[in-house]
Amino acid sequence: MRRQAIGAQAAALGSGSGRRAQSRKRPGARRWLAWGVCVVAIAWLATQLFYFAQIALWNFVDPQTTAFMRTDAARLSSDRPDLSIQHEWVPYDQISRNLKRAIIASEDANFVNNNGYETDAILQAWEKNKKRGHIVRGGSTITQQLARNLFLSREQSYIRKGQEFIITWMLQTLLDKERIFEIYLNSVEWGNGVYGAQAAARYYYRTTAAKLTPWQSARLAVMLPRPKYFDEHRNSAYLAQRTAVIARRMGAAELPH
Repeated sequence: MRRQAIGAQAAALGSGSGRRAQSRKRPGARRWLAWGVCVVAIAWLATQLFYFAQIALWNFVDPQTTAFMRTDAARLSSDRPDLSIQHEWVPYDQISRNLKRAIIASEDANFVNNNGYETDAILQAWEKNKKRGHIVRGGSTITQQLARNLFLSREQSYIRKGQEFIITWMLQTLLDKERIFEIYLNSVEWGNGVYGAQAAARYYYRTTAAKLTPWQSARLAVMLPRPKYFDEHRNSAYLAQRTAVIARRMGAAELPH
């Protein structure tokens, strides 16, 4: 009996110490989890502050490169060493009004008046993506496109889209519409390594951004959603047909000022 009592007491002590050991482990695991969450949160906040400061600086300094340009430069150096990034910054008033009107007519008819987002376009894109089961359309405004080109990747995901919304808000908050459009016109992709209105004008028409005609401007605007494709398919029937449509709409496009 005494041995049984001693054994039971030892077992009770053992189970008690086991519970105490487990209780000591649990808080440790929770602390590590909390630490990991804090590190991620701090890194995310630091990234947002970097974006915010960079955009604020662009009120006074012209951005000379973008995330898309840097990615393309790395790709071209390995896959197409015969090509390099073509890009030349030109001031807003040295870009043809034809091109400005054509892009707004083609990409974002309400650019001057919207807050960087078009709710109807986003909802339409959401429904289309849901039917397809993956992202095939973004419903992006000019400001959203700029946010993506400046800082993000070409990867299509809802996480990237969420970051795009945040950067779009920053652009709308820190820059006026004319400055947003100026940066867009100088940053947007127009072909395989071709970035900005000046480079596009020289590449496709051997002219300058200031001298683009209405037809040339409409054609360049239509190329924007798929620039590399249309660079290689310049005789596309769709490109010709859509160019005619945009050329007719250009006169109604409102420019920022």
